[in-house]
Amino acid sequence: MPSAQRWRTGASATVSGYPRGTKIGVDVGLARVGVASCDPDGLLATPIRTLKRDAKKNSDIQVLVREAGEREAVEFFVGLPQSMKGTETASTAMARDYAQALVQALDKAGLDVPVRLIDERLSTVSAHRSLREAGLETRNHRRVVDQVAAVGILQQAIDMQRSLGRDVGVQVTLRRSTHSAAAAPNEEPTIFEERRPESDKSS
Repeated sequence: MPSAQRWRTGASATVSGYPRGTKIGVDVGLARVGVASCDPDGLLATPIRTLKRDAKKNSDIQVLVREAGEREAVEFFVGLPQSMKGTETASTAMARDYAQALVQALDKAGLDVPVRLIDERLSTVSAHRSLREAGLETRNHRRVVDQVAAVGILQQAIDMQRSLGRDVGVQVTLRRSTHSAAAAPNEEPTIFEERRPESDKSS
């Protein structure tokens, strides 16, 4: 894994307002986590692996941290599931918590890799459809559907970056456990969302 100093001080190259380099897509589920990555030019997302979700020890998150180091990733995109009307669900809260845990683990490892949440309302549906179109029987979908969903999440993100010429999604910021008013122990994960021109709101 590259040294923490390299990651803390090295600035990644940017392309029209978003970082150039390998990016990692993550599809979070109750039992499994799908993982995908893309080439440094951000053209094509490909599957990496499916991890077993470990809510107690977060061993799956440690694997993601290791992947970030080995691939010299510049960004994570974590799928944010919502209802078709855009409202929050229990799965939405789970994804937000997972993204915050990933941010904390990356910080602990000395890796300055941003984690961004991106809308994934149709990623799993699209993944199942893609697998059916590829001729894979439904009973075999479970083995790979999470990876395919992660590919969909990441491909959507990198396509939007190229189309809009800027970064996309909502960046998750580190929540530190202090007693200050700015970071209370029970405070909700802090996120910020970029303001977009009216013409971009349908993206």
